[in-house]
Amino acid sequence: MKTIGVVGAGQMGAGIAQVSAQAGYRVLLSDVDLARASSGKDGIAKGLARLVEKEKIAAEARDAALTLIEPVAGSAAFADADLVIEAATEREDIKRAIFADVGKMLRGDAILASNTSSIPITRLAQASPDPARFMGVHFFNPVPVMGLIELIRGLATADATVSAVEAYGRSLGKEIVHANDAPGFIVNRVLLPMLNEACFALGEGVATIRDIDTACRLGLNHPMGPLTLADFIGLDTCLEICRVLHSGTGDPKFRPAPLLVKYVEAGWLGKKTGRGFYDWTGPEPVPTR
Repeated sequence: MKTIGVVGAGQMGAGIAQVSAQAGYRVLLSDVDLARASSGKDGIAKGLARLVEKEKIAAEARDAALTLIEPVAGSAAFADADLVIEAATEREDIKRAIFADVGKMLRGDAILASNTSSIPITRLAQASPDPARFMGVHFFNPVPVMGLIELIRGLATADATVSAVEAYGRSLGKEIVHANDAPGFIVNRVLLPMLNEACFALGEGVATIRDIDTACRLGLNHPMGPLTLADFIGLDTCLEICRVLHSGTGDPKFRPAPLLVKYVEAGWLGKKTGRGFYDWTGPEPVPTR
């Protein structure tokens, strides 16, 4: 592989673009329009500049990576891509529309992949031009820091597709794990019930936001508490994953916590909106309850 396409220039897509460029791949970064794609590259530039300031990378490495990232508009730009990764919002209708659109432009040997964190790959593959060349490649946030990629094959995914994407993932310096096409895959199947239960505990008055987070951080030796982590992930994304787990398994233990639903209805989606379980607008996060 030489050229990687990334659809979605938000936090996840920009992260995928950054690590791909740092590994030497040419990257085509797209979004709903060229302005948003360019904004995504600007964010990457700021992140790389901070790494240079901290002396974690050389200025030459930053410049080389930025040179490899090209903001583009429209799916026609992906005609030369070897692998296109969709990193749009966690909504199936949006993802399927992207696959149908991008699929028209792909070469006959190019691979199409989704960064979905929970939606079934076999079902998404129906919207791709060739399910044998479609699979899940789930990065974790923040992509430049997190060392894991989950690979998920659908019912029709070819062995050659898995091998090619695994080689790409390892070239980024990531550890690879393989998951079956089950709701939530590995990480979110285990993680989201914990985050959801923290929301239930908060809503039922078991403890405050601060105490729930402190208890789990110190008592479980986690780097951050579950409510803080939910704010970083995005409460809307957490809710969508809970709904996928609930509908996909039929198990009531995955029912979304009412308080999580309320926060999303209020538009309090976490760090990306400045307010979730914490208010992130000041120098220090402040609990909102």
